[in-house]
Amino acid sequence: MTIFVGKDSAGTRKTLSAGGKSVAYYSIPAAEAAGLGTFSKLPAALKVVLENMLRFEDGNTVTLDDIKAFSDWAANGGKNPREIAYRPARVLMQDFTGVPAVVDLAAMRDGIKALGGDAQKINPLNPVDLVIDHSVMIDEFGNPRAFQMNVDREYERNMERYTFLKWGQGAFNNFRVVPPGTGICHQVNLEYLAQTVWTDEDQNGETVAYPDTLVGTDSHTTMVNGLAVLGWGVGGIEAEAAMLGQPVSMLIPEVVGFKLTGAMVEGTTATDLVLKVVQMLRAHGVVGKFVEFYGDGLDHLPLADRATIANMAPEYGATCGFFPIDQETLRYLEQTGRDEDRIALVEAYAKENGFWRGADYAPVYTSTLELDMSTVVPAISGPKRPQDHTPLDQAAVKFLDVVSEYRGVAADDEAEDMSDEGPAPSAPADPRKSAAVAGEDYTLRDGSVVIASITSCTNTSNPYVMIGAGLVARKARALGLTRKPWVKTSLAPGSQVVSAYLEAAELQEDLDAIGFNLVGYGCTTCIGNSGPLQEEISKAINENDLIATSVLSGNRNFEGRISPDVRANYLASPPLVVAYALAGDMNIDITKDPIAQTPDGKDVYLKDIWPTQKEVADLVQQTVTREAFQSKYADVFKGDEKWQGVETTDSETYDWPSSSTYIQNPPYFRDMPKEAGTISDIKGARVLAILGDMITTDHISPAGSFKQSTPAGKYLEERQVPVREFNSYGSRRGNHEVMMRGTFANIRIRNEMLDGVEGGYTKGPDGAQSAIFDAAMAYQNEGTPLVIFGGIEYGAGSSRDWAAKGTNLLGVKAVIAESFERIHRSNLVGMGVIPFEFTGGDTRKSLGLTGDEVISITGLEGDLKPLSEVPCTITYGDGTEKTIMLKCRIDTGIEKEYVEHGGVLHYVLRNLAKAA
Repeated sequence: MTIFVGKDSAGTRKTLSAGGKSVAYYSIPAAEAAGLGTFSKLPAALKVVLENMLRFEDGNTVTLDDIKAFSDWAANGGKNPREIAYRPARVLMQDFTGVPAVVDLAAMRDGIKALGGDAQKINPLNPVDLVIDHSVMIDEFGNPRAFQMNVDREYERNMERYTFLKWGQGAFNNFRVVPPGTGICHQVNLEYLAQTVWTDEDQNGETVAYPDTLVGTDSHTTMVNGLAVLGWGVGGIEAEAAMLGQPVSMLIPEVVGFKLTGAMVEGTTATDLVLKVVQMLRAHGVVGKFVEFYGDGLDHLPLADRATIANMAPEYGATCGFFPIDQETLRYLEQTGRDEDRIALVEAYAKENGFWRGADYAPVYTSTLELDMSTVVPAISGPKRPQDHTPLDQAAVKFLDVVSEYRGVAADDEAEDMSDEGPAPSAPADPRKSAAVAGEDYTLRDGSVVIASITSCTNTSNPYVMIGAGLVARKARALGLTRKPWVKTSLAPGSQVVSAYLEAAELQEDLDAIGFNLVGYGCTTCIGNSGPLQEEISKAINENDLIATSVLSGNRNFEGRISPDVRANYLASPPLVVAYALAGDMNIDITKDPIAQTPDGKDVYLKDIWPTQKEVADLVQQTVTREAFQSKYADVFKGDEKWQGVETTDSETYDWPSSSTYIQNPPYFRDMPKEAGTISDIKGARVLAILGDMITTDHISPAGSFKQSTPAGKYLEERQVPVREFNSYGSRRGNHEVMMRGTFANIRIRNEMLDGVEGGYTKGPDGAQSAIFDAAMAYQNEGTPLVIFGGIEYGAGSSRDWAAKGTNLLGVKAVIAESFERIHRSNLVGMGVIPFEFTGGDTRKSLGLTGDEVISITGLEGDLKPLSEVPCTITYGDGTEKTIMLKCRIDTGIEKEYVEHGGVLHYVLRNLAKAA
């Protein structure tokens, strides 16, 4: 690929020799020597962005003043929110978010032709890799046939999508697809795609070395920051703009330094560490900021553990969690089969250009916090937020609190008043409920673990916790233990390499013996593809309103995400997932209570089956080999016979099948005028929903299954799609008709306009309760604009662009919240929906909003400045009015242009159509 570099006004381009080759690079020390500022104390994460400015400096998009601003950042104590234009080297996608992105590109080809342009202008200029990992569902489990049966079912469900993606691979330049059954995109990126230092030829034919950087259409793109590759999640619309050559508009971020000291102690894992880190950083406040890890604790932290911490940056709210290049980086590159010349280049480049973490590494940070890793204790997080850190020895007690809260029973509700003469208080009534399961000889109760899943990129990328899980299984098997019969168990590794080392260690047969058979290579339970529970179990849970639980080694446990039958979801290390499958109950204190009994009735405790750090380390050393990585990634783009048998057409534009319920031509670019419009005031808007704090993108645009009674289900039934073939919202993201019906349709979302109602409901124009989709369409028919109100951290969680696309298609013109998570705010702007934040202490609650109000927002027309405050007039149901000030979260000048065009893709499309 050719990389187009800038004009290098300051003369920072130099030459470096490594691995027997000479390459050009852009030198940060040379920028200092040229008088552009002092950069030596910048964090490595920010130096990556600075190098990007040096390489693309052209006097227009990137100026010398942009470069000097980084010196001002250091001089100002880690703050200088200057707007810059950043260009990542590549783009990473997965299929749930990738399919709608490719749909958009195909639609843009139609759109540019309608504007009189050339369809070939719609081609990625930067390399794009799409890994199919989100579609495998756990229909079959706990037997040797599970993997093959789930793969077969995956192809049956998704052939339309896979045919479309294979068309895209042939139709677009710089676009590769990693077929199903290979692994999770972030683990494939970490183990194979990422290079830490990238090389390409520039427009003059000379090889240039520069930091490997990317954006991805999945929020956990951040995992690769563990390998010193700067990457973060963006919405599909922003990724599409980036792949088409549009720079990422951003402010120079603050960088929080997280100092790690000490070392992990016996009995703890990287999962315990990351759950503590998530809790600390959420409390510190890092939304929109970089986090960089430093300190001598890194000397004892394997790269797999670093990747675990980097992976969960979205859970602690940061843009990224970065680890600088050091000796451990080089060791991992060697172990995972990277070319020796590349490893030599990474070391030479890092040391020459100031990216190396040595003993004297002490940069300036905006703020810092510190953790002694020897103080970390075993823990889980739940029941519905990753930051809900719970020490393992408190998990059972805390779960009882969850039950009490859900049942509305306070701890002392049943106790009598105490007095000197009166009777002693009675013990509080136990709020836990139970129910027999038809046809089975066991009873479920609140806290029964019905799903135990080793899943997700977060932990299955880490051989220490995966080998640890296998050793727990081995010890349990030797004692004659197995999973409880009501627990649905599954093992979904992040790559085929995991299976290679589990088999080499002979641990897979131990995992199989207690129910953790291979079910597929993909996200599975973590993305909501947990598949159905046994019908009798599901019926017992729902008919008796039981609080069933899941334990998964993932990164997300938001409400309604994991399974429609499960209310309480807990994140845990893979070894603990195995332990909870044996125990089968969240009410058990597994740190001291027996978790199971042997066939002859002897109690078994967690300590009896927990491996030592040495046992784990020895097996990792023996079985995780360079040869395994090289073998499994030798033909990574080839796929199996099923993928090779997917037939597609060879055409410049896509022939949209009118009968498809998976892939439809979206409406964004139809009848689009050649010129942009202007931003208009919002007048006479009605309220579609009033939502609470921490409304996630799972609440806004769920990924999992849906019922036939929902608007999406009715749409498919009208097209003769049987319920068995509904698949999931995530797999239907190529069809806007399904997705707009699924917007704000999470089964656990609560619209405060309605009293005590869960699910995607609101009040329609007539004031009656209605599905949100139906009400939105009724308002659209009247020509009435809509607004959404929210609390703090609105849009937390995944990078899914459909949370913004669906909002747009429902006719919502503005979202007004106390605060926004980074990616969703950007996505809203990218779809032409304006985000606003309350000011002056106002909130939806302090304003007494009920949803009957009429909302008008003025001050948007004319010369609207980024981050301006504008007046909003609220007309209440009784006719009274109140005017408040809102901060308009159009943050930069280019974002204003995006909104004027109707969205970032409209902006790009018009510019490409005008280009000669």
